[in-house]
Amino acid sequence: MTYNSKTTKEEWIYGINPLLEAIRGGAKIKSVCISLSRQRNLSNIKQKAEEAGLTVVFKDENFFDKMFPKGHQGVAALILQKGYIEFDELLKIPERKKEHAFFLILDCIEDPRNFGAILRTAEAAGVHGVIIPSHKSAGLSPLVYKASAGAVEYIPVAQVSNLKHAIEALKKEGVWVYGADMEGKETLWDMDFTYPMAVVLGSEGSGIRRTVKEHCDHIFKIPLTGNVASLNVSVAAGVLIFEILRQRQGK
Repeated sequence: MTYNSKTTKEEWIYGINPLLEAIRGGAKIKSVCISLSRQRNLSNIKQKAEEAGLTVVFKDENFFDKMFPKGHQGVAALILQKGYIEFDELLKIPERKKEHAFFLILDCIEDPRNFGAILRTAEAAGVHGVIIPSHKSAGLSPLVYKASAGAVEYIPVAQVSNLKHAIEALKKEGVWVYGADMEGKETLWDMDFTYPMAVVLGSEGSGIRRTVKEHCDHIFKIPLTGNVASLNVSVAAGVLIFEILRQRQGK
């Protein structure tokens, strides 16, 4: 796959699962840092890193507390983040896999934890790639990496300057574009997701922007029967992603 060299950069990741996934995924890791006070409990991390031929450095616990938020678990690594895939390259993935297209379009998802959780679910369900705008989006960051539990290493993410143009490009490739929005007249259960398709999810506060919504082929909602009016966007993503997977597996 072709990744944009302008978006690759050195980045710290932290936490046991993100680091293990980075090693397993073949990430370009410059060094692994382990807390001196926790090295006995992190012997498995040390072993995995050394088996991969990586440099392991032991640091004082203060290093981790100053550098990273809570949840670092006494382990971190400096990696060369792969960055964003080129949009044109993203479009070729379904054909290469001989599968119907399945993309996610995230319209201004700014919370890195939600973004990371969506990437984790999308990767687990075999989504071909995620498309985000270059502005008003969480983007790839250490916190997103942590929230995705390392899924960033596996799922391609394309960053585009204009979502509307990206949607039109998808349509020209025969991809149907669905918008998930509480104002939809049809429900998730009414949709046929067995065709090549992409789903648009909107921001946590205001949903899909009107100008983006106008370019969708269908707008649907997730039916709710309780008292709450909406779902967290990462939860909503999980619901619809696995409904799409269920339909495609014929169950």
